[in-house]
Amino acid sequence: MRKILTLVFALACASAQAAPLPAAARAEVDALLTRLQSSGCQFNRNGSWYNGADARTHLLRKLEYLEKKDLVKNAEQFIDLGASTSSSSGKPYMVKCGAAAPVESKAWLNAELKAIRAH
Repeated sequence: MRKILTLVFALACASAQAAPLPAAARAEVDALLTRLQSSGCQFNRNGSWYNGADARTHLLRKLEYLEKKDLVKNAEQFIDLGASTSSSSGKPYMVKCGAAAPVESKAWLNAELKAIRAH
């Protein structure tokens, strides 16, 4: 009986740790990533430039990781913890749109989040 209770407790703890973003926050993150993908802008990660679709794929993987660790509850936390810097190098991600100078992804994404919320 003790083994069964221990197993049930372990499973309950494991499932409690993985928490997806609340629906409203997930909708904002999805809107941000859609804007990035469709913007025509390039995304720099660790010195290499990627198109919006590749950036979206990468950032979705980071979101999944953060959700598994129950580290994000809103779009701002996703931007701060997953979409601003490389977890391997610590370098900031950059976004370059057209001939404009690159900007840090944190600033670009926060401006887009503000625009999403304004609509």
